[in-house]
Amino acid sequence: METLSYILQQLINGIQLGAVYALIALGYTMVYGILRMINFAHGDVFMLGAFFGYYLITKLSLPVYLVFLLAMIGTALTAFTIEKIAYRPLRKKSAPNISLLITAVGVSLFIEYFFSLKILFSPDYIAFPRPFEVESYDLKFFVITNIHILIFIATFLSLIGLYFLIYKTRQGKAMRALALDAEMAKLVGIDTERIISFTFMLGGALAGLGGILYAIAYPQINVFMGVMPGIKSFIAAVLGGIGIIHGAVLGGFIIGISEVFVSAFLSSTLRDGFIFLILFIFLLLRPNGLFGKRIEKV
Repeated sequence: METLSYILQQLINGIQLGAVYALIALGYTMVYGILRMINFAHGDVFMLGAFFGYYLITKLSLPVYLVFLLAMIGTALTAFTIEKIAYRPLRKKSAPNISLLITAVGVSLFIEYFFSLKILFSPDYIAFPRPFEVESYDLKFFVITNIHILIFIATFLSLIGLYFLIYKTRQGKAMRALALDAEMAKLVGIDTERIISFTFMLGGALAGLGGILYAIAYPQINVFMGVMPGIKSFIAAVLGGIGIIHGAVLGGFIIGISEVFVSAFLSSTLRDGFIFLILFIFLLLRPNGLFGKRIEKV
């Protein structure tokens, strides 16, 4: 009975972590679906979400709902700025994808080291103040906290909202059209630059939400905190089939649960290496991901 309870408890913890990875992975997969590029600065947008939340709580003492709202707006605007300043000029010059990739890495490093300056944030770890008291509920086989519940509800509502946006609105139809055929989308009158900017902002907002949820669950933040979650979320997007929304979500849960189970039953020092082992196995057995489709070359 104790073993079963322990396994179920780790499963709950893994779903909690996987939910955060899923929110970050959605930004990777949406941008790739439209531009066929990997925005490696996305993990740093996630980091900024945590720091925006930190300052909104400690300096302004805002209520929780405003902290989430303003932090998501802040990260959405950050993602918009990155796209407009760093990526759009290269796209207009029809730069090769490798140039965009190198630029994304450069933007990521710039954000990390720029915000590590003492006059802005700090390179040191900072304790994140939880905006509410942690309460636990014993459900016999496992314990769930109000933090678990918050993350589950926030992620679920975000996924429902994203589904409605993509499949039930004109904006979403334009995004899907652009992902399917960019040239044809232009011909039918879609403002592709506006849709690209909107996609970056949407992904940035979700990453910001993930940053605050992560900081509440694991209340210690620093300017380099987005590196490994960003990489793991990218792996999650690849596992699910890069460019596929539901694939990114499932991939996030796979990575989160795997990481927690490895830490609990093997060793916490092996968790990151095990994630890359999962990626290696998937690339060997199913290189297009769980939901990706193979395109035959002609």
